[in-house]
Amino acid sequence: MYRKSIYTLVAVIVLLSMVLSACAQPATPPPPAETQAPVATEAPTEPPAATEAPTEPPAATEAPTAAPAATEAPTQPPAAAFTPMKMEAPDCNYGGNMKSMESVDANTVKFTFCAPDVAFLGKVAVPSFGIMSAKQLQETGGDAAKINDNPIGTGPYIMKEWVRGDHITFEPNPNYWGTPAKNKQFILKWNKEAASRLLDLQSGNTNGISEITVDDIKTVEADANLALAPINVNNFLYLGVQNETPPFDNEKVRQGFAMAIDKQRIVDNFYAPGSVAATQFVPPGVKPGFTDGYKGNTYDPEKAKALLKEANFDFNKEYVLSYAERTRPYFPFPTKIAQDLQAQFTELGIKMKLEMEEWATYLPATRDGKKALFLLGWSEDYPDATNWYDVFLLGSSKSFGKPFPDMVELIKKAAATGDATARQADYDQVNKLYDQHVPCIVLAHGTIVQAFQKAVKNVVVGPYNENFPEMETDSGTLVYEQDGEPVSLYANDETDGNSFRATRNALYDTLYDFKFGTTETKPALAEKCVPNTDATEWTCTLRKDVKFSDGTAFTANDVVTTFGIMWDAKNPLRKGNTGAFQYWKDFFGPKTLNAPPE
Repeated sequence: MYRKSIYTLVAVIVLLSMVLSACAQPATPPPPAETQAPVATEAPTEPPAATEAPTEPPAATEAPTAAPAATEAPTQPPAAAFTPMKMEAPDCNYGGNMKSMESVDANTVKFTFCAPDVAFLGKVAVPSFGIMSAKQLQETGGDAAKINDNPIGTGPYIMKEWVRGDHITFEPNPNYWGTPAKNKQFILKWNKEAASRLLDLQSGNTNGISEITVDDIKTVEADANLALAPINVNNFLYLGVQNETPPFDNEKVRQGFAMAIDKQRIVDNFYAPGSVAATQFVPPGVKPGFTDGYKGNTYDPEKAKALLKEANFDFNKEYVLSYAERTRPYFPFPTKIAQDLQAQFTELGIKMKLEMEEWATYLPATRDGKKALFLLGWSEDYPDATNWYDVFLLGSSKSFGKPFPDMVELIKKAAATGDATARQADYDQVNKLYDQHVPCIVLAHGTIVQAFQKAVKNVVVGPYNENFPEMETDSGTLVYEQDGEPVSLYANDETDGNSFRATRNALYDTLYDFKFGTTETKPALAEKCVPNTDATEWTCTLRKDVKFSDGTAFTANDVVTTFGIMWDAKNPLRKGNTGAFQYWKDFFGPKTLNAPPE
């Protein structure tokens, strides 16, 4: 009885506490019947859950014993959300052809132009448009000197060391997205003396060398261990004339100088077999562009002297001809060619002083219009006439002074159409105007010849590149020697072929590239780039899962950042090496966005 009374008392107390507890709950309506748990509609063995005084908080408000999956602390930081970038010119009156560029998403970039750009794929395959790491550009402020110490790209190699004045050593990039390099080490050396390069090749110190001179071709042919590697590429050597510097601001003076030079004599004396004297602005292989059967200002010293006298040219004054000792296929013997020109001008009564300068300072000085007469050349970057007429004759640099409006109009017209016949008709007129205005004097088109040890396997050289990652040697180390040291490894701000050889097909990839040994483009970092119907808009779909050599993911923002620095003169990262970013002006200019007043 005692135990029963106790149980009864306890039951009363529990029931009373349940009632009091229920009365203390907030007055909230029960959930609608259709959202209640199925058990709520069953015959309960206990009081219904909706009216029970719960001994624990309801499930909806329970303190979880573990954080739900959606809110758990991740073991790795979540990937940062992609934020698209867009750059846009307010209008097309700033003087360039780019209207806007944007990263539509992480793997899509869209470029919009003011006028059609039919040569876009060739342009973005040039090594000056290698894609940089946006992260590194921001961390270094876009400073080439800092980038040179640790270049970060998506190419097949990483730089192990740069011994200034001697060589650069490259090793395979462990994060490379493509076929791994077949050599375990690639060493790029340099020596400005062609004879010394050949001795290094013969002794086995190098596996390949650039720019074989006419004097050395027979030596290579006679050596059973060596092989010539000729390259068919359009190029020219020219005498630059700054048309805003007296007396070269006089058209008759420029015409007289053009007729004073025996170009064939220069080719016969200094160029390899297959080279030709220039007859017009572009080489014969540029089509549309070259006008068949047309010859411009031919060698005529008597007429040249008459034109100079008519222009009141001062024969008593000494004029300076500037050049740099950089051997090129179009400039095989710089000093000898400069001396021959000096002799030819002397024969006409013109006093000419030669001034040889260091390459690193010479090139920017010519670009800034600081040299009245100078020798330079060019090898084709991509197979289209825009790589010639647009680059040199639209005024993207001050090298030649002011451009000529009648030529500019025709050149822009030709560039905006894919009709080969219409383009050629425009270029035919440009070629005649070139001889009237003489913005420069094209001298010769040279033959390019390289040489390799026969033991090197898979050698393929072409107009625009060498397949260094695919070459094989018994030692696993490939050593190649060129004629000069790279200026920098920030290719976007260079125009120097020796710099490009150190970056293209090594450190950086471009959106498109050229198939080794050909002029044919192929996708690289872009899976495809597709134009709209009139080529005023190009949309590029990028490869997925590509990484830079430091492991950073490659995205469309890397493309926009890289190109944006070249395009916008006020970009805070626009430092580079010289800060000129000349190729952008040559290909998509002639002016940059927000260019400072001249």
